[in-house]
Formats: sequence, structure tokens, C-alpha cells
Amino acid sequence: MNTCPCGSGSDYADCCEPIITGKQPAATAEQLMRARYTAHVKVEVDFIYESTHPDHRQGYDHKGTRTWAENSDWQGLEIVATKAGGPDDERGEVEFIARFRDGDGIHSHHERGQFERRNQQWLFTEGIMVKPRPLSVTKVGRNDPCVCGSGKKYKKCCGQ
Repeated sequence: MNTCPCGSGSDYADCCEPIITGKQPAATAEQLMRARYTAHVKVEVDFIYESTHPDHRQGYDHKGTRTWAENSDWQGLEIVATKAGGPDDERGEVEFIARFRDGDGIHSHHERGQFERRNQQWLFTEGIMVKPRPLSVTKVGRNDPCVCGSGKKYKKCCGQ
């Protein structure tokens, strides 16, 4: 079995290949997102271009996309969340993390991809990068229970 790079667990020939080759359209925005990730892995940059909405192709760098796809070791795709984008929707959003390794190390590309259906075909419109959430720090008072779970007051335990 030739497992599909998109992480679905299905065989490539039954999963993303028919979408990438144009034999069948993506039924959902998530299917298109998975196929676009797989196209990066397989260096199918024509599909990446063709699956981008025509109104959003300005500035697309075909050569740069090919170079990125060829010079990256794709580590996996994680679908974080989806909003709409089903078979009966006209718009959808897929939040995902694509992990890859290049000459500079391991990277995570985290974005919320926007999709629109045009003539019964899902198309990518734009990606909004997801920024890391700031760390929240809780201030511990001297007389509060210690954060280590000892049951002692902070000042008599880790706060010394």
C-alpha cells in the first residue's frame, strides 16, 4: 500500500491522487487542503496553481513554490479545525499545520486556509498565518499553595 502523504491513512491512489490528476474534484475544502499538501510532497506545483482561485493568483511564484517543494522533507499534515467547507457549502476554512524540514531545520507552517467553491469546484483563496499564543503566567503569592503540589505554602517550599 502506498499511503497518502496527507495523513488520512488511505492509499494515495484512492485519496489525493484522483484530485491532483483532475479525475475527481475535492468534495470538501478539507479534501482540497489535503490534496494541496500532498501536491507539495509530490512536487505537483501545477495543481497547487490550478487549485488557487483565479482572483488570488497574483504574486504566485511558480518557480519558488517548486523550489520549496523539492528542497523540503515533508514531515506531516495536521488538520487543527474546519469551519464549513462541506459538500453543500460555498465557503470554508481549514486550519492546519504542515511540518517540514529544510536546510535551516524543522519548521511548522500554521495557517487558516480560506476556500471558496466556484463552478462546483473548491479553490484556495488565501492563507492567514496563525500566530503562537502568548504564554500566560500566573503569579503565585507567598501564602498560596505551592505550584509543585506538595500541599505546603509556596514560601515554605519552592519559594525559598
